[in-house]
Amino acid sequence: MLDFIQAKILNRKTLSATLARWELHSQKIVFTNGCFDLLHYGHLHYLAAAKALGDKLIIGINSANSVKKLKGPHRPINNDLTRYHLLAALSFVDAVIEFDAGTPYELIKMIQPAVLVKGGDWQPEQIVGTDLVLANGGVVKSLPFVKGYSTTNIERKIRGLDG
Repeated sequence: MLDFIQAKILNRKTLSATLARWELHSQKIVFTNGCFDLLHYGHLHYLAAAKALGDKLIIGINSANSVKKLKGPHRPINNDLTRYHLLAALSFVDAVIEFDAGTPYELIKMIQPAVLVKGGDWQPEQIVGTDLVLANGGVVKSLPFVKGYSTTNIERKIRGLDG
């Protein structure tokens, strides 16, 4: 079973082969990205809703270096190996691929998803890669948050900072 999970964690080379295979079968690809540091119900809800928009769900996951730049030196809390495997273990996730850049723009350019999705704190026009997806006739969506669930809130609670 671990082999099945690990097979969903791709690099650029394996991503190309996987995309070619999916294209042969006219699979509709959905792409999203994020840090996914401490996986919680809000993530599960959002990712399941993203998968429902297509046939294959690819998650671009920020490398630890990228997370530190975005969230600060105390993050990520979970290491890369843990974050990648937790996402890949989800039945509705088809592929996980790391990106180290500040944004997943080059990854989106490579994947050319039919649907680009982010969480509710992003307006579609703010989502990196919107120009690429719309130019290819795709759709960009901002999915609603599940109120009360965030990694930042969990981190604050662990640190005893939430009152």
